[in-house]
Amino acid sequence: MLTVKQKETCLAAARDLQPYADQDANFMRTITTGDESWVYNPETKVQLSQWKTPGSLMPKMVQEVQSKVKVMSTVFFDHKGIVHYKYAPEGHIVNKKYYVEVLCRLHDAVRCK
Repeated sequence: MLTVKQKETCLAAARDLQPYADQDANFMRTITTGDESWVYNPETKVQLSQWKTPGSLMPKMVQEVQSKVKVMSTVFFDHKGIVHYKYAPEGHIVNKKYYVEVLCRLHDAVRCK
């Protein structure tokens, strides 16, 4: 669902990186990338215990209610898998300040790795 301009930018970045990948077989192992997506928060409300009435054979079914609240999920990964992830708090505005905080935590996660 990228625009033509976004596709051209991705292609240009890949072409810029190609010489480095050609010179060093391990170059791709040095890259950390990320993506974000809106996901539905699967909060489920359930009874804490099952019960049955005298004479009944099966416990009564527990009713589940699923939330329809969307949250922003940001995930960063390298060649081995997930390096860092963050869910934006419900109702939180995803802006420059939020991303600076996320990137600082990513930096710490990469340094620990």
